[in-house]
Amino acid sequence: MRVGSLIGSVQRPAPAGVFVIFDYAAEVTGGRLRAGDDASAVAWVDLAEFTSLDRRDLLVAELAKTLATWQSLPRA
Repeated sequence: MRVGSLIGSVQRPAPAGVFVIFDYAAEVTGGRLRAGDDASAVAWVDLAEFTSLDRRDLLVAELAKTLATWQSLPRA
């Protein structure tokens, strides 16, 4: 993966305070997609699938709103 520029940052409540999360643009250069230890699943999705997940409340709270604000929603 090639890491690009900072897209934005958010703060989220954590058990012992606050998580500060920095999100960067990235380009996939190889490897296999897999969930990290903080997620139960992972997938590449286009805008239609992302919108469907959002409508069914299957995304992390505020994710769609945050990505829209950053102009970083998935492509169609």
